Amino acid sequence: MFKSILVPIDLSDTDLAKPAIATAATLAQTWEGSVRLLNVMPMTPVMLAEYVPADFDTQQRETAEEALSIVARESGIPQNRISYAVRQGGIYHEVLEEANAVRADLIVMTSHRPAMRTYFLGSNAGHVVRYAKCSVLVVRH
Repeated sequence: MFKSILVPIDLSDTDLAKPAIATAATLAQTWEGSVRLLNVMPMTPVMLAEYVPADFDTQQRETAEEALSIVARESGIPQNRISYAVRQGGIYHEVLEEANAVRADLIVMTSHRPAMRTYFLGSNAGHVVRYAKCSVLVVRH
């Protein structure tokens, strides 16, 4: 049923992602599927571009890929069933784009308990739930 599972990860809080990774690992094992970890880096604001090194985005991407490789190794998911990617842009937009690119059957993501501000502004998880073309499982932290 779930052959391709996407797990967005915020590398600044990998503990938050652990329940989603564990859930994805169980589902992937059950359905003999694969897991794709995704980190979305924010765009460097134009007004800061002149203050950062020319290869800043490249350095950030390499650091993110290295961190994702560690998360992948520590996940307990066999190497042939896990991959990872780094995208740059708006979080929910890039999650949805990656889900389409890998033909994800399921997106598993964690979310904090909703705060009052997210009821009015919406959250990345909320946008993904509303606009994803596949099933979305939100694991509460």
